Amino acid sequence: MNSILEALYNGRLRPDEMMMPTHPEYQALGRQIAALTEQWKNRLSDEEFRELEQLFDLCGRCEGMHTEAAFAQGFRLGANMLIEVMSQREESVLEFNEV
Repeated sequence: MNSILEALYNGRLRPDEMMMPTHPEYQALGRQIAALTEQWKNRLSDEEFRELEQLFDLCGRCEGMHTEAAFAQGFRLGANMLIEVMSQREESVLEFNEV
């Protein structure tokens, strides 16, 4: 069995592809977005709709960058919490043994 670090290094671990929001409204919002997009496609000319799709693409790229930064920040926070807990572990063990 490979370690998480080996899988990450070898490109077999892609957290962005594994994540699926569990919020109860997620799928309903996706359907609303698809329905509204279809309405705009029917209202706009082909060129105007292509411009709207370009806007969607830019928003998606921006959201992806934000998500990447949030993932990195969350990972750093979790790692720092572990470091803090582990650095105080010895103190806790010593205090327990003194009782």
